[in-house]
Amino acid sequence: MHSRKPFYIFVILLFVAGIGASIYRGIQHNVPFLPGEQVQSWAIDAKISFNGRNQPAEVQFSLPNDPAFDILVENTTSPGYGLTITDDSNRKAIWSIREASGPQSLFYRVTLVPTGKLALHAEQEPADTELYLWPATEKTAAEQIVEDVWSRSATNLSFAKQLMTLINDDNQSQNMSLLLSTNTSTKLFLQMLHTKGVPARYVSGLLLEDQRRRQQLTTYVQVYQDGEWHLFDVQNNKQGRDNNLVLWEYAGGSVLEVMGGSNSLVNFSMLQDTRSALATSIDMMMTDDALDFSLYQLPLEEQSLFKGILLIPIGVLVVVFLRVIVGIKTSGTFMPVLIAMAFIQTTLLIGLIGFLLIVSFGLMIRSYLSTLNLLLISRISAVIIVVIFIIGLFTLISFKLGLSEGLTVTFFPMIILAWTIERMSILWEEEGPKKVFVSGGGSLFVATIAYLAMSNQLVQHWVFNFLGIHLVILALVLVMGQYTGYRLTELKRFKPLVGEK
Repeated sequence: MHSRKPFYIFVILLFVAGIGASIYRGIQHNVPFLPGEQVQSWAIDAKISFNGRNQPAEVQFSLPNDPAFDILVENTTSPGYGLTITDDSNRKAIWSIREASGPQSLFYRVTLVPTGKLALHAEQEPADTELYLWPATEKTAAEQIVEDVWSRSATNLSFAKQLMTLINDDNQSQNMSLLLSTNTSTKLFLQMLHTKGVPARYVSGLLLEDQRRRQQLTTYVQVYQDGEWHLFDVQNNKQGRDNNLVLWEYAGGSVLEVMGGSNSLVNFSMLQDTRSALATSIDMMMTDDALDFSLYQLPLEEQSLFKGILLIPIGVLVVVFLRVIVGIKTSGTFMPVLIAMAFIQTTLLIGLIGFLLIVSFGLMIRSYLSTLNLLLISRISAVIIVVIFIIGLFTLISFKLGLSEGLTVTFFPMIILAWTIERMSILWEEEGPKKVFVSGGGSLFVATIAYLAMSNQLVQHWVFNFLGIHLVILALVLVMGQYTGYRLTELKRFKPLVGEK
């Protein structure tokens, strides 16, 4: 007996590959699993202004590179300036001009989409921190505070938390008051961390608030612990970051450097917007030139074509289930799938009416052709021509009556209808009208179920955006192809046996 083990292994591999590919696409490329999902985006404008000195000028401006936000699109406005954008981890926009005189304005706009990745992992261990040397007037006070807190901490992170709490304590000691009189709380916090060689650095962050203008960057401190940088907002006595905080610069450099100018300043304006999650994902893949095998890379005409073609496996799955498992008889194997495709174009009600009218008139004309004793090829050809004539006649009548819905009957597959009429006519002659109504009714029922499945928005979203789903469909079809048991419709034969108990 031939072993089915390789078959089942193959089916499992198909199923796992299909599910895995779909999950990977949803997570890696942020393709939404449900249609109609929305995401929030932030449009941020940065205005850089300075006064030129009638000499060459160069402006270096740090650009956001925060893993918590994806850059959807960015552009600049700088008439007369040359522009270079560095493509390393510390991204910068560099404007240059031969002569800048008087007030100058440069603009940078970026659209950010939150990713939810708030943790900032270090790519490598930070270099050894240079110990901070206190001025003589502050040394004794600072060392007393640092040593006291250091003895009550276990890690760099706990040391930083206790320091921040002590700096913001309402009942401050004389030593702390002395230090705060000559330093800001954020600066003092970083200096105390460096006193013990704790890896820490300044970061510049922009707090996003809808419809805010002329905003400035805020200085925060990041502390390194176990491969991750932890954010501290010393001024507000808060550890951790909010979802709406963009780390604009966290490499330890300055945000804005102007050479050949004075009185430089950068202001930020921001606006929150709601976008389609799917459209955002597509734009991101196009921007990043991601290695993606989605159909959105094709021209729109081909995309529209594939949106219809990729629904056929769903119809096939429905037909296989209803014929193999349920046991519904149809006229033709996959004729219901093509009829369901036509229903998608015509709507269900108009499609059913059109199908019944065309088949009814076709059967009447086919009964006359049977009296002529034509050859099969001639008879089928005549039926095809008649079907075309019937469809054209119904279309003209609908147009004359102002029924625009009737114009959609042209979407029916004419060759398939002709063969359906031929089969039904032969079945009528050989086994009677009952068999015709059973097979015809079964075909319409299966076509209707297939239409309901294929027209579902969730199904249409999945089969087009997650191509791995088709591997799952193939696996299910193969499994059902192994079924040799009773159909559900055949169980009625066992009903008398149940009644005898």
